[in-house]
Amino acid sequence: MEKSVNAIMPGLCARVVVKEGDKISKGQEVAVINCMKTEISITSESSGVVKKVLAKEWDDLQVDDPMVIIETEE
Repeated sequence: MEKSVNAIMPGLCARVVVKEGDKISKGQEVAVINCMKTEISITSESSGVVKKVLAKEWDDLQVDDPMVIIETEE
C-alpha cells in the first residue's frame, strides 16, 4: 500500500534526507521544512521503501502537500 508523507506546516523544503529506493522506519526523518528561520523535522508514520520523492530543496510547501511517497510493509 502507498502512503504519502505530507508537509505539516507551510514553508520551504530545506532538504530531503531520503532518496528513492531507501528503506525507512516508522518515525524516521525524511525531510526538513524551514518556516520563519525554524527547521521542522518531517518524519514517516510508516515503515517501508521510498517510492517517489516529490519535494525538492526550496520548494514552497503548504499544509498537507505530499513530499515523499512510501510503499508500506503493512
